[in-house]
Amino acid sequence: MQVIPELETGGAEQTTLDVATAVMAAGGKAIVATHGGRMTKTLIQSGGRVEILNVRSKNPLTILANAFALARLIRQQNVHVIHARSRAPAISAYLAARLAGIPFVATYHGVYNARSFLKRWYNSVMTRGALTIANSDYTRDRVIATHKLAPEKVISIPRGVDLGRFDPARVSPERVATLRKAWGLKDDDARLSVLLAGRLTRWKGQKLLIEALAALKAGGQDQVVLIMAGDSQGRDIYKGELQSLAQALGLEDRVRLVGHCDDMPAAYLACDAAAAPSLEPEAFGRTAVEPQIMGRPVLAADHGAATETVLEGVTGFRLAPGDIEAWADGLAQLIALGSKGRAAMGAAGQERAVRLYSANAMTSATLGVYAQILGTKP
Repeated sequence: MQVIPELETGGAEQTTLDVATAVMAAGGKAIVATHGGRMTKTLIQSGGRVEILNVRSKNPLTILANAFALARLIRQQNVHVIHARSRAPAISAYLAARLAGIPFVATYHGVYNARSFLKRWYNSVMTRGALTIANSDYTRDRVIATHKLAPEKVISIPRGVDLGRFDPARVSPERVATLRKAWGLKDDDARLSVLLAGRLTRWKGQKLLIEALAALKAGGQDQVVLIMAGDSQGRDIYKGELQSLAQALGLEDRVRLVGHCDDMPAAYLACDAAAAPSLEPEAFGRTAVEPQIMGRPVLAADHGAATETVLEGVTGFRLAPGDIEAWADGLAQLIALGSKGRAAMGAAGQERAVRLYSANAMTSATLGVYAQILGTKP
């Protein structure tokens, strides 16, 4: 049983679905306890079981009630391992595991800051299991240092990408053309199109990229159009700020906020390159890895796991976080490469990312952790 606050959208949510699919393929039963979301339908259609609980709540009484509810489910469904993917539900899952007498494991999908003893205690529930999984070497190093853990207690399993879905050969030209039309990109548009995929939130760096585009334009280069694909998730004020900024800088025709996109493989192929300008370090950063698998070069902030996933000057460019001029220079570098140079960089990124970041590698390693803590063979 995996426990996750929601199955709406995101890397942790997709990883939950991938692991559930792998468990079923290995002959097991996959259960996900969650508040719900748009991905629940996909999980049910694949044969998984969804148990709706308000596990996203941080209310102590709700957390305690969820612990007893999960313990009942464990006994009813003969669950052998419970796997938490966020802190509040991890408390419920840990207590349920203790009540039912089964192993507990948790995955760090992010790096949690803590300035107080209470917050450090709250975060530490993720390390209470037999093993703790980190989604990158960067995350693993932070977890070990923060919680003073023995290195063998924390295993790094990079987030995986579904190579069946993210395969350029399986994306029809019609899918790409549909998105380009919806985004207002004409066939004869010779400008460099750059995709920033990710929910609209300040730390993802959308504002930085707009300001970098303005700096590039001020320097005499007006050859870039930015596509920002992501759900505002209720942050309409921030979305309005981005639209107003683009208008104030005279970039209305060069900045497109296109909302949530269900067809990300086609989205990457619809653009020439991708950008991941996060202002805070990404624990993994799938939006820097997925475009590489689709053969697109990446501009990424030079911190967090991007230092592992993007090879400077080989598969993309790593740029100083929050530095407008550095990002303007990065866009200029992509322009200077030309289509052949970008294709070569994209090919290098694809070869490396396919080898290191497949969903099969991630799910196999995760099932190996389950087997290890159960004392059985993978």
